[in-house]
Amino acid sequence: MSSTELPSVTAASVLPKVAPVRVGEGERLRSVGLSGVTLSVRSRRPAREGLPSALYVHGLGGSSQNWSTLMRELDGVVDSEAVDLPGFGDSPPPDDGNYSVTGHARAVIRYLDAAERGPVHLFGNSLGGAVATRVSAVRPDLVRTLTLVSPALPELRVQRTAMPTALLGVPGVAGLFTRLTKEWTAEQRVRGVLGLCYGDPGRVSPEAFQLAVEELERRLELPYFWDAMARSARGVVNAYTLGGQHGLWRQAERVLAPTLLIYGGRDQLVGYRMARKAARSFPDSRLLSLPEAGHVAMMEYPEVVAGAFRELLADKGEFGGAGESGTAGAARGADAVAPGAGSDTTTGGDVAATGAGS
Repeated sequence: MSSTELPSVTAASVLPKVAPVRVGEGERLRSVGLSGVTLSVRSRRPAREGLPSALYVHGLGGSSQNWSTLMRELDGVVDSEAVDLPGFGDSPPPDDGNYSVTGHARAVIRYLDAAERGPVHLFGNSLGGAVATRVSAVRPDLVRTLTLVSPALPELRVQRTAMPTALLGVPGVAGLFTRLTKEWTAEQRVRGVLGLCYGDPGRVSPEAFQLAVEELERRLELPYFWDAMARSARGVVNAYTLGGQHGLWRQAERVLAPTLLIYGGRDQLVGYRMARKAARSFPDSRLLSLPEAGHVAMMEYPEVVAGAFRELLADKGEFGGAGESGTAGAARGADAVAPGAGSDTTTGGDVAATGAGS
């Protein structure tokens, strides 16, 4: 069954009546009905036939919109789709209420199996990075390459700035936070998110800020918004405590796909110090360090992330001619190679839109 033949339902039939989700120029948004879950999928029309498939997975509090700018940067390189995880973006909650990392990974796997798009170039940010790691470990047949932006992998010493996000998963805290912040405006909430997620929130354009406010206002109307946030945060915390073969670091060691790791020096949610451990853990990895970036480098520096991905494809013989221009060449992995830990380069770039989390 091709992706165009997947059983589809309209978003209006599964979501409360709220403002429509923004669809950018050149994008399409559709809802796909699967066993136990309905996923909203954002895509771009491929620049030409025969491009390899790519799938993008967002972080806690984010949505497929977090990948719009990078998807546009990679036009002509891959055939891009980004999912809204269950309970986020335009996707309704899962039927079983399972918001664990495993539950989200199962939803991604179900979509890839139904769409028959694999193996794909799989991207993940934060929570989506943990989800993508698990998918890559348990279903290597579905993953061609893996690109992780600030993946939420277990840390022994969690940053203090990340503690409020972790505490959101404690039963009752989400309700308490809702009551304590009921007077906050959407503008205040968005400024808080940008301050937490961006290396330099001042680089967000007024237009992008307003779009983020409108999206948050829409989400706050959804009756399951805080429940999805709290349960997914709890899922991340629980994943941090798992040991043995289900532990995320153990699963990272089992990933067969070539892996691009991207960490921001100003990340307040995922420790920058974890970059080297990640590079040692994923067997075939390279490391891109962005000292000025925060938690969402694909939104802050999309052209640099796209350039690094092109280099990964070129070095693996999957992309004829890297087509370097501007800062794309700055992400070349051959500039500095750490034995056994992939390559490490640093550079800077541009900015984009909404918010994300851990």
